[in-house]
Amino acid sequence: MTLEAGSDFERLIEYLRDARGFDFTGYKRASLMRRVAHRCSELGIDNFRAYHDYLQVHPDEFVTLFNKILINVTEFFRDRSAWNYLRDHLVPRIIARGGDIRVWSAGTSSGEEAFSAAILFCEALGEAAFLERVKIYATDVDEESLSKARGGYTSKELESLDDAFKERYFDRQGERFVFRASMRRAMIFGRHDLTQDAPISRLDLLICRNTLIYFTAETQGRIMARFHYAVNDDGYLFLGRAEMLLTHTGLFTPVEMNERLFTKVAKLQLRERLMLLAQSGSAEATNHVARQLRVRELTTEGAPFPQIVIDAMGVLVSANQPAREMFDVPLSDVGRALKDLQLSYKPIDLRTPIDRVIRDRQPTTMQNVEIKLADGSPGFFDVNVAPLVDEDGSLVGTAVNFFDVSHLVRLRSDVDRMRQELQSGREELETTNEELQSTVEELETTNEELQSTNEELETLNEELESTNAELESINTDLRLRTGEVERLNTLFLAITGNIEVGAAVLDGRFRVQVWNERAADLWGVRSDEVMGNSFFDLDIGLPADQLREMIQAGSGGRKRHGELIVVATTRKGRQIRCRVVAHTLGDGDKPTGVVLVMEELKL
Repeated sequence: MTLEAGSDFERLIEYLRDARGFDFTGYKRASLMRRVAHRCSELGIDNFRAYHDYLQVHPDEFVTLFNKILINVTEFFRDRSAWNYLRDHLVPRIIARGGDIRVWSAGTSSGEEAFSAAILFCEALGEAAFLERVKIYATDVDEESLSKARGGYTSKELESLDDAFKERYFDRQGERFVFRASMRRAMIFGRHDLTQDAPISRLDLLICRNTLIYFTAETQGRIMARFHYAVNDDGYLFLGRAEMLLTHTGLFTPVEMNERLFTKVAKLQLRERLMLLAQSGSAEATNHVARQLRVRELTTEGAPFPQIVIDAMGVLVSANQPAREMFDVPLSDVGRALKDLQLSYKPIDLRTPIDRVIRDRQPTTMQNVEIKLADGSPGFFDVNVAPLVDEDGSLVGTAVNFFDVSHLVRLRSDVDRMRQELQSGREELETTNEELQSTVEELETTNEELQSTNEELETLNEELESTNAELESINTDLRLRTGEVERLNTLFLAITGNIEVGAAVLDGRFRVQVWNERAADLWGVRSDEVMGNSFFDLDIGLPADQLREMIQAGSGGRKRHGELIVVATTRKGRQIRCRVVAHTLGDGDKPTGVVLVMEELKL
């Protein structure tokens, strides 16, 4: 992927955020770019800039694109063993506390997990207590998925649900099954963006399964901070199989790691509390200013060696004059996050030792670190990173001191070289581990996409097989009926065409349906001229009005066979005596037609 393509992709992501309110800037770029590129290839578009223009012209494309990005693959009680553990161990504890029970299914997709939670609590409490005590919030960023949750499921989508639960909790409405209306009152479905919207609070159970894997580590951190704020001190977090929570163990601790069930760490260190307050948007983060003032009091501006101080939030609080001169740190950098400054990685990596000190609350020293001095010559320093602890025992920051040991380097050059090689190996190992973890997550995502595609293909194949069977049955019936009609037509034409008298068949409304050649010869009108016309409206030499009573007799329930001799005029103008015989067709009280036989009598 070129830098130009990457720039076009970022502008596309910003357009999605500004135009439709979907903020994907926190999603993993590799996975996100792959899915958007796949949609582009489906449309025959070969670059992100052209697809950006396509979106502006075709607003309906947003829905298709979001369905590509937000893979909604779920089912009732997915990962059954995890739900069984929740049912047997955690639900009883939540119920035993008494009072209201609040559950949040975040990233609920089409609602299967929210309804699964409702079934668990209803089974444990009974319907009356469930409606009185339980409130379940089901949210997702995808409105189409929420509409599906509200509208019910097909029989195939309920296959993972036991038949007993299906009959007890779902009502059939046409071809779909909808969660019982009386139970549905305990549930609220709504749109919610985990990266932007405030979390639902005071939760006993927070379900967010296989949703965090689509976000970057930084965005995951913000979301986990909001989750920590949302869950009660004795509440639980239920994640998916693909989510390890390894980088946020300070916020939640496992109840059962194999099933991805965690409980909240209620008492956090000060640094973690401040980070949570800032990330979750709480007003309490303003106390951070007071902490900074306390850190400044612990700083020695006049120290003869370079010194920098970072507070618990990772912000550079101070850098004394020797440090500013040696590292070329302007005063404007004070108050900025260390991770945003060149100082954090040049001339040495400071973030790793600072994180270690914050975690262990023990000072650490990096010996014989080579740093270029202002005149360009190399200098060697022992870098000491020490925790700053307040009177109440809380950690308020870290101090990094640089002690000049250049005069000792010559005596320990070989040892220094070995230590540098070891440090380099550790850094490479950490980088490799991060890349491996990223690859595993992408493979898991790809696997879910393939599973979803396979399910769709299986459903389509079943529908095609059913349709093909119906078409074959219809074709067989059609061939049989066509054959019968052809035989009847052949027989009928043979009969009417070879008799020596005129014959006509009228339908129930006395319109001509059959007019043989002898009738055409007698009265001078062809079959195609009389077909569909009323017999009584025909302009022929036969006095139809004299025959009306006899022809209509069968429709009134009288005799079904009549005969009358009338004087008629042939097509040649010759008067003849003509015997007309009428026979009513059909059985029962409603005849279906009349057969007329017209025969010239010899004088």
